[in-house]
Amino acid sequence: MDGNKGNLEAAIEQLLNVEKQMRFAGDVAETKKAVTDILQLCFEAKDWKSLNEQIVNLSKKRGQLKQAVTAMVQQAMQYIDETPDLETRIELIKTLNSVSAGKIYVEIERARLIKKLAKIKEEQGLIAEAADLMQEVAVETFGAMAKTEKIAFILEQVRLCLDRQDYVRAQILSRKISPRVFDADTSKEKKKPKEGDNVVEEPPADIPSLLELKRIYYELMIRYYFHNNDYLEICRCYKAIYEIPSIRENPSQWIPVLRKICWYLILAPHDPMQSSLLNSTLEDKNLSEIPKFKLLLKQLVTMEVIQWTSLWDSYRDEFENEKNMLGGSLADKAAEDLRQRIIEHNILVVSNYYSRITLKRLAELLCLTVQEAEKHLSEMVVSKALVAKIDRPMGIVCFQVAKDSNEILNSWSVNLEKLLDLVEKSCHQIHKETMVHKAALKV
Repeated sequence: MDGNKGNLEAAIEQLLNVEKQMRFAGDVAETKKAVTDILQLCFEAKDWKSLNEQIVNLSKKRGQLKQAVTAMVQQAMQYIDETPDLETRIELIKTLNSVSAGKIYVEIERARLIKKLAKIKEEQGLIAEAADLMQEVAVETFGAMAKTEKIAFILEQVRLCLDRQDYVRAQILSRKISPRVFDADTSKEKKKPKEGDNVVEEPPADIPSLLELKRIYYELMIRYYFHNNDYLEICRCYKAIYEIPSIRENPSQWIPVLRKICWYLILAPHDPMQSSLLNSTLEDKNLSEIPKFKLLLKQLVTMEVIQWTSLWDSYRDEFENEKNMLGGSLADKAAEDLRQRIIEHNILVVSNYYSRITLKRLAELLCLTVQEAEKHLSEMVVSKALVAKIDRPMGIVCFQVAKDSNEILNSWSVNLEKLLDLVEKSCHQIHKETMVHKAALKV
C-alpha cells in the first residue's frame, strides 16, 4: 500500500511540474490535460483524501486559468456517484463547493453541487437545512443555464419551502417563474443562436421536459393555495394541468382533474372570475363523460333554489370518493364550505325574484332558522356579494339598491320626458281625428 502511495505521489509531483510549466506558458489545452490527469490518478488509486487536497491546491495556484478550474470541477463532479460511502461523497461535494464559490464561470456546476448536497440532507431528514442550502443560489441570474434546468431548480426550492411549511418564502420563490414561460415554443428557440451571447448549456438528462415542469409547478401551487383554502386559485391550477396535451389525451388522467375543477368551482365564493370559469367549464364537451358533475354545475347557473339535503344525499359518495382520486381529498372544511356556497347561491336567487321579503319566509326558502338566515345574509352584505337592508323590528329584508339624489332626479326627468311625449302624441291623434271628422261633415 505504501509503495502504491509513493508511486501516486511521484506521479502527481511529475504532473504538477508539467501543469506549472503549461500554466506559466498560458497553454490552456495542456494545463487542462495536466489538471484532469492529476484528478484521474487520485480517482483510480481511490485516494479520496488526496483528491480533495489536489482540487483545493490546484484551484489556489498563482495565475490559475479559468478553463483549468472549470475542467477540474467538471471532472471531479463525475466522481461523486463513484464514492464508496456517504461521508466521502459529502466531503467531495463540500470541497468542490468551496472551490467554485464566488467564481462566475463555474456557477452552474456550483448550483448542481448544492442541489446534490440538499438532496442528501433531505434524505437524512434535515429538510430545513436542505431548504436553506438551496436558497443560497439565485439561478434566475445564470445566463448560461438552460431554461428548463433553471425552472426545475426554482421548483425544487419551492417544494422544500412547502415541506418545511415556510409558505411566505414559497410564494416569493414561485413568483420567479412566470406561467407564460410554459407556453413558449421550444422548437423555435433552438433555431435562433445568439451571436456574442453566452452559449446556453444543455440541461442534464434528469431534468424533466417543459410540459412536465408545468405540471410540477401547478401541483406545487395547489399545495400552496390549499394551505390558504383559496378554492378559486386551486381550480385555476387544475384548469392549467387539464390543458396539458398529455393529460387531455388520457381519460384516466383528465377525468379526476375535471372532477377536481368542478368541485373547487362550486367551493369558490361567487364572483365574476368564478362565474366566467363556471360557464367555460360547462361548455367543455368532456363534461358529458361525468354527467353527475355536469348536472351539479347546471344547478348552480340556473336561477333556482337548491335543496341542500337532497343535493348532499346525491353527491355525498362522490364527495367522499375524492380522497381516492388524483390530488387526494378536498380541504378539511370543504363539506362545510360547500353548504355555505349553496346557501349563498340560494340567497342570490331570492334577491333576484324579490325586492322585499320577510326574514321568516327567507329562512323557510333557505331551510334555515331565522338567526342562521340573518347571519348568512349579513356576511354576504359585508363581503359586497349583494345589496340588502334588514328591518329587524318589522322582520323584513329589502333587496332594493339605495339610489342617490342624482339617480332619483335623472329617473324623474326621464319619466317626465316620456309622459310629455305621450301627451304630445295623444294631442296629435286627437287633432287628426277632429280634422277627419270635420272633413266628413263637410261632405
